[in-house]
Amino acid sequence: MTGAPELGRITARGTPREVGRALGEAGRAAVHQVLLGAPYWQAVTAPAHRAAVARMGEGLRARFPAIHEEMEGLAEGLALPFEHVLAWNCRGDLVSNAPDGCTTVLLPGAEPVIAHNEDGLPGLAGHVFLADVTPEGAPGFTSFCYPGSIPGHTFAVTGAGLVQAVNNIRLRGVVAGVPRMALGRAALGCQSLDEAVAHFKANNDSGGFHMAFAQAGDTRLLSVEYGGGAVSVVEVDEPQVHANHALHLRLGPEGQSITRSSAHRQARGTALLAEEVRDPLAILRDTDGPGLPIFRTAPDDPDDENTMATAVFRIHGAGVDWEVRAQGRTEMVHAGKVVR
Repeated sequence: MTGAPELGRITARGTPREVGRALGEAGRAAVHQVLLGAPYWQAVTAPAHRAAVARMGEGLRARFPAIHEEMEGLAEGLALPFEHVLAWNCRGDLVSNAPDGCTTVLLPGAEPVIAHNEDGLPGLAGHVFLADVTPEGAPGFTSFCYPGSIPGHTFAVTGAGLVQAVNNIRLRGVVAGVPRMALGRAALGCQSLDEAVAHFKANNDSGGFHMAFAQAGDTRLLSVEYGGGAVSVVEVDEPQVHANHALHLRLGPEGQSITRSSAHRQARGTALLAEEVRDPLAILRDTDGPGLPIFRTAPDDPDDENTMATAVFRIHGAGVDWEVRAQGRTEMVHAGKVVR
């Protein structure tokens, strides 16, 4: 589509600080032009959250020092105070209306498929990018990235053949000890599905996320919901769609927020699967149905989110084949193969 936003691609390698600095430099212009004046940025960097952000920063440093260092490098690359960048990366732990949407399609079988719409702030269209990351002493990965954010909360595939796709869950009343985005980032260093599950069983005192996981050479397709000190792991055995609310996590006393968009996308995707639609792109590009659409391009979207990119991962015994389409494009923009 002529005039559709581009989806750039960068490389980042080296120490955690060097990786973070490269990601920060890639997103610096967009953060300064788009995010610093956005209401969400102002909300999460407000003094009222200072103690909570400091608590999560200490938890991050104690449990995941390399990710803490990566975030320090991110702040350096963005030319912003570390405390503000940390707060932005804690946004879903601080407020339940963070502008992180997304829809995931999970198709189990001998060769599972994970497909995903990445939805975010409309103003970031044309500024988002893929990053090929080669961390020092850890598995490499390719991840969709937002300016100002660490990887691990969108979609990614790692050199270990692990595929991750993430949905925001709007839990209420959470007192987080560590940022949920850092937990997603740590999962990119796992070598197996079992290691990823163990990671979330040990670390879930955060805001809420749903993560779809699969791995080359393993036919399991996992749905992992975590946050608020709980985790739920379900092996998916029939086609499923997941929007932005928990479907199987044990919720705390204050529950969760379910927006109209999330409810409508969940219902529409489930209806399409009931009609035997199995083409993941047909589901993720759908704009029909009685409610708000799965594929989101409206400038007045009630959640202030638009679809930034659509990814499809096909997992098989020898590796992962993947493709990514930018917003409004029918052709592939980026594609790749991971061979185990």
